[in-house]
Amino acid sequence: LFVNYTNTEGDTVIARYQATADRGEVELATANILLTIPQPFANHNGGQLQFGPDGYLYIGTGDGGSANDPLGNGQNINVLLGKMLRLDVDSGDSYTIPADNPFVNNPDARPEIWAFGLRNPWRFSFDRSTGDMYIADVGQNAFEEINHEPAGSGGGFNYGWNIMEGFHCLGRGDCDQTGLILPIAEYSHQQGCSVTGGYVYRGKQFPALNGVYLYADFCSGKIWGLRLGGEPVELSEMPSGVLDTDLTISSFGEDEAGEVYLLSFQGEIYQVVSQ
Repeated sequence: LFVNYTNTEGDTVIARYQATADRGEVELATANILLTIPQPFANHNGGQLQFGPDGYLYIGTGDGGSANDPLGNGQNINVLLGKMLRLDVDSGDSYTIPADNPFVNNPDARPEIWAFGLRNPWRFSFDRSTGDMYIADVGQNAFEEINHEPAGSGGGFNYGWNIMEGFHCLGRGDCDQTGLILPIAEYSHQQGCSVTGGYVYRGKQFPALNGVYLYADFCSGKIWGLRLGGEPVELSEMPSGVLDTDLTISSFGEDEAGEVYLLSFQGEIYQVVSQ
């Protein structure tokens, strides 16, 4: 069992625990800390980890917090904050660096980095059909964004923070967008305040949603669908009662059949079902 948590000092810890034979319990004494990432501020310290289709462990990290990334961590490839990391955890008690990580031969970069330029990636996922990665990145004051990385890209993408927020230059009229990967979609804070990324739907209950990326807003409770290329899904295609909710949606889940679940901040789990 791999866990991403915040320790009592406020730092991010990636740890491995050993489950019992029946997988019913995890012994805390089996904890093996793989990575500790110092955090300069008290926000953007949470995160997610998930195994990719390639068998490597991906870890999303926030930029360290405060506002507007004052330390410039998002664009600094020599720190692990504001990044997507990619680790090989199959060898022994520690981790190794996959040989094809994009910065593995760059002495001025951390080799764990797979992608950078992220503010606070609040849920990422892989399309179980294509292997593409989708990253929902929480914005600062104006825009939330959805990023897309095709399978087999080779990594190294710069998603633009803190140069840009969504499709917009941050705090300036113009900015140098050279080398930046712009999002496939954004929404303004007139529609919500904090994006929660979901999954590309590959279940059987809603055939019209096949291949649609589902995501939500934590504050408004709204759920949207998006096709690759940024094409929004018509409301009539969305399951009844799902588009607008009164939930504070903090995460999504996906089962083996490709069906989708919602997790609320209050600790409740909801399954999206047909009526």
